[in-house]
Amino acid sequence: MTGLRERKKTKTRQAIRAAAHRLIEEQGYEATTVEQIAERAEVSPSTVFRYFPTKEDIVLTDACDPLLLAELRARPAGEPWARSLRYALHRAAERALADGDELRLRTRLLVEVPALRSRMTESMADTARLLCRVIADRTGRDPESLEVRVHVMSLLGALIETSAHWAEHGHREDFATLLDRTLDVLERGLPALDEDPSAVRP
Repeated sequence: MTGLRERKKTKTRQAIRAAAHRLIEEQGYEATTVEQIAERAEVSPSTVFRYFPTKEDIVLTDACDPLLLAELRARPAGEPWARSLRYALHRAAERALADGDELRLRTRLLVEVPALRSRMTESMADTARLLCRVIADRTGRDPESLEVRVHVMSLLGALIETSAHWAEHGHREDFATLLDRTLDVLERGLPALDEDPSAVRP
């Protein structure tokens, strides 16, 4: 059972993120300051920074990474890695889409705000290390091997581009379908033009 202190931390973290999202929706990302977020969340600016080192982190931090890692670790040991990955990513996406407004805001800002895109790239290193370890545990590979590192960074880069594509097209496409298309490319390479319904010939 989660302790009282941890529940208070979670509540404060959620209040800060909710305040930031409301302010950004009202006045835009650049116009929103940490001081305004703190006032709206009824905490001090130092408390905001205690939970989120930068303003960008308030927007980017979510529960998807821990959920994805937990889902991957829970998959049957003998299941092919690609199948486990597809299942876990869909589960994480379902959780994220449960609050669709927040996810749409985050992905739109990733496209519009260079500082957010840069911070996302920086934070990928932590996620990559965790994913490399999960792959090592599941497959017996060396987490520092070139193959594992390339696979993980290709995956993370592909997921960022999938989110950007979704936002750039007004979030009209089904995200689960985009996710499957992304994983298909990673697993099989680019489809032939006559097999790719999204291909545009000159």
